[in-house]
Amino acid sequence: MSAVDAQIRPFNPQAAAVQLMISWIMAFGVFLSGFVISEPAPYELLMVGQVALWFLFGLKISRAVAPLLALLLIFNVGGLLALTVMQTILTEQVLYVAVSIFLALTAVFYAAVIEDRPQRLTLIFQAWVAAAIITGTLGILGYFHAFPGAEVFTRYDRAMGAFQDPNVFGPFLVAPMLYLMHGMLKGRLMESPLRIIGILILSFAVFLSFSRAAWGLFLFCAVALVFVMLLKERTNAFRLKILVLSLAAVVAMVMALSIALQFEKVRALFETRTQLVQEYDGGHLGRFARHRLGFEMAMEKPLGIGPMMFGKIFPEDEHNIYLKSLMAYGWIGFVSYVALIAWTVSMGFRYLLRERPWQPYLMIAWIVLVGHMLIGAVIDTDHWRHFYLVLGIVWGCGAAEWRYQRARRN
Repeated sequence: MSAVDAQIRPFNPQAAAVQLMISWIMAFGVFLSGFVISEPAPYELLMVGQVALWFLFGLKISRAVAPLLALLLIFNVGGLLALTVMQTILTEQVLYVAVSIFLALTAVFYAAVIEDRPQRLTLIFQAWVAAAIITGTLGILGYFHAFPGAEVFTRYDRAMGAFQDPNVFGPFLVAPMLYLMHGMLKGRLMESPLRIIGILILSFAVFLSFSRAAWGLFLFCAVALVFVMLLKERTNAFRLKILVLSLAAVVAMVMALSIALQFEKVRALFETRTQLVQEYDGGHLGRFARHRLGFEMAMEKPLGIGPMMFGKIFPEDEHNIYLKSLMAYGWIGFVSYVALIAWTVSMGFRYLLRERPWQPYLMIAWIVLVGHMLIGAVIDTDHWRHFYLVLGIVWGCGAAEWRYQRARRN
């Protein structure tokens, strides 16, 4: 029996209808991740019930997904232990730890549902693209005050869409942009115009977020996607297509940037944000000084100092996910987080170029994960909902590969 035949299930119309319905509900949850103006957001309200119901009605955690659950649980045990060193525990700090545990469960949930039916990856990315286009458009309209009250979608003259922070808004748009880029490079040219429009909207929204981390993530992921696709698709025709489309994309980006910089407000903020070191980076108790002092403090506080405490001691928060792990989750959390990232990156790399139905989704998620690992040195990615989604996608694809290999051996 072939590996494909081993995974074919007897067709049951009622069961198929139920599976379709719950898959659409899952996709709606992904869609809601693009709208987090206030907390708890609709995403949390839907996902709490959804995760509980899926596991209640038989969604299983396989041996391939169990390490993800174990490492995330250890990470959050560190967060619980960090609470014990605090003299006064506030409700918001307990809520912070609760949200960390909830987001960890969403990563495990996404991995399990993808392993169960890898076909759900298409719905996940389509929902993510829809959310990104809408929230990206809101950010653009808000930046230019296109309608009364549009400023609610900006902060400090930076587009943030339906988010609370431009620094989260920008990175959220990168994975959907890669999905559209991949479709454009692999699909027929006749289908490209809509994808190009989507890419331009998302690119412009990322630009208007004026987040240096988002800009760096955008550039790194776009280049990495083209590079990995060139490794996989080695025909001269495909390489020529990538060359032509890449040059066209660069020309379009330069033209769009030139037009955008004609606006005084855009040009002034762009000149400020493109400075490599801002005043709050290198000044007294700036970002880099806080990083050094925070790592020194971690040597004396093995259990951390508790969630949300760093910003009460220093002028601002950590702005570094690795330092954040030490401060809010202690050394237990830091070691488990580093182990989780290393395991995820190495596993994804191992399966990256294998010809599978889920390979494009794994490639996109893996590239975005590596990008987040890099920008994590200058920004705090903890509690980014889409980061846990990316984590779940990589582990879900890895689990699907594990199931595929096991079926082949049988």
